Amino acid sequence: MNMGRDDMPGNPSRAVYVISVAAELAGMHPQTLRIYERKGLVDPTRTGGGNRRYSEADIERLRHVAALTAAGLNLEGAKRVLELEAELEKLRAELERVRAEARETLERTHRAYRRDLVPLRQATVRWIRPSPGSRASNTN
Repeated sequence: MNMGRDDMPGNPSRAVYVISVAAELAGMHPQTLRIYERKGLVDPTRTGGGNRRYSEADIERLRHVAALTAAGLNLEGAKRVLELEAELEKLRAELERVRAEARETLERTHRAYRRDLVPLRQATVRWIRPSPGSRASNTN
């Protein structure tokens, strides 16, 4: 059997739980999960027959929504918080990518500078003593 990345055991996005099990794991009634799905707070995978399958990530999301509503937010507020958290995570990933690119560019620049530098011991310096009649020898 050829498993995709989402089918690997232990993958938090692997949808394996039926609604009754997911509701129990999240500490909710199955009807609450249906309401959350209608409101766009969770999007479980569907089987070929149309049955919902929830993943560990879905259950964590349900628990997070429950915590937000317990803190006083309504479902629209919880949905907005989830959207903002997803946007924040996306921006953090982009920031890390840009920082990595900047570090690589800086390292490349430093390597180029090091190639151009000649150590003092290897540098040839010609010192020409000024003649007695030149301006450089007059210190008056």
